[in-house]
Amino acid sequence: MDQVYENILVPVDGSQEAKLALEKAVAVAKRNNAHIDLLNVLDTRSVTYNYAGMSDGSITYQLVNESKEYLNRLVDHLRSTDSFTNVDIHIRLGNPKTVIAYDFPNDHKLDLIMMGASGLSTMQRAVMGSVTSFVNRNAVVDVLVVRTTVQNEQIDNSKK
Repeated sequence: MDQVYENILVPVDGSQEAKLALEKAVAVAKRNNAHIDLLNVLDTRSVTYNYAGMSDGSITYQLVNESKEYLNRLVDHLRSTDSFTNVDIHIRLGNPKTVIAYDFPNDHKLDLIMMGASGLSTMQRAVMGSVTSFVNRNAVVDVLVVRTTVQNEQIDNSKK
């Protein structure tokens, strides 16, 4: 019996890895007639740290607007190049690890999370830990970590 996925979460952060995960998720969604939820998590810990708690809300408002524009560009691209329209966008504030692994899947009926192997630089991973590793170990649904293109070609990670 083949596994059929109906609702796929694709967390995106602007990285090349996230783009590859989205491309593969579209291919999986088309084969399964599935829905994709695109999620961008704004890490509130970094906002507090970078602005030393001096935010009056305008910084968060600006980040949410930029995130919405980014997600809408992705959706427009999917519609124009892949003719894929079964997608919704979501923005969450919080710790990306817990939002992706627990919170979002508990709020939505998901059966698969597809995400890039890593969206952080080596230094960021050392300081913050890998979101992908955490999600892979702790998510309440299946996780597919994307490491190759849609054509299953390896990506050149030597430029990181």
